[in-house]
Amino acid sequence: MAENNPEVRERVRKLVQEVLASVPDAEPAVATPPPDYPQRVVVNSLRQKAEREFDRDESSKMLITEDDLRGLSPGDRLRVDEKARFTPLARDLVASLGLELINKTRRESIIKVRSVAIGADHGGFEAKEELKKFLADSDVKIRDFGTNSQEAVDYPDFAHAVASSVGAGHVEAGILIDGAGIGSAMAANKVPGARAAACYSVELAKNSREHNGANILTLGSGQNDIGQLKAIVEAFLSSEIIEERHKRRVAKIDTIDKQYRR
Repeated sequence: MAENNPEVRERVRKLVQEVLASVPDAEPAVATPPPDYPQRVVVNSLRQKAEREFDRDESSKMLITEDDLRGLSPGDRLRVDEKARFTPLARDLVASLGLELINKTRRESIIKVRSVAIGADHGGFEAKEELKKFLADSDVKIRDFGTNSQEAVDYPDFAHAVASSVGAGHVEAGILIDGAGIGSAMAANKVPGARAAACYSVELAKNSREHNGANILTLGSGQNDIGQLKAIVEAFLSSEIIEERHKRRVAKIDTIDKQYRR
């Protein structure tokens, strides 16, 4: 038989050796180093929270209630006016949650007007909210006639409300914001005692007060950014009509107005 044949066995042995020689040697196992994990991972939301000066801003309010504190977590930072008062329940919540109160520093302002009626349509809503904070920082009392969201509304309704408050002497001046500032000025000027001016620059705002005795400023949220709007508002509320020649001309405007209201 073949398995008893020395020659056959020798050929088989050589064939096996050739096969084994063709197989590469296995590389020695190398220990894989453990992954270099960071020692501390900060989630983006936590990093943003840490970088914020405060977690909620209620500094435009002079009375803080328990409703103003809803949704805050233990240890949160709450920005408030340095003269703000707390209801008893709100004070208890501050203590139980361990809230950190951060007082708003009042900035020095040249604003002369102390009371303002403000209103906006949906296009001016966001600017209105920012301007309210700006005015509160200057210790200006604010009467907000809306709107209170970005849902579409009609600007004449808010122009009428603000102009009526100004015309009746309930406030010293008014501010209206819509997309361009023109429509609100037209509507406001239909109210007795209202002199509304649409202004897109600091120079126009000052001129409207010093020369024309404007008592309502109308702004276009689509015409200026918020920084420019703040500067225009400050210029308007810091200026007043002084010269007699300008007072005489404004009196003639009032005479014309009364003539057509009979």
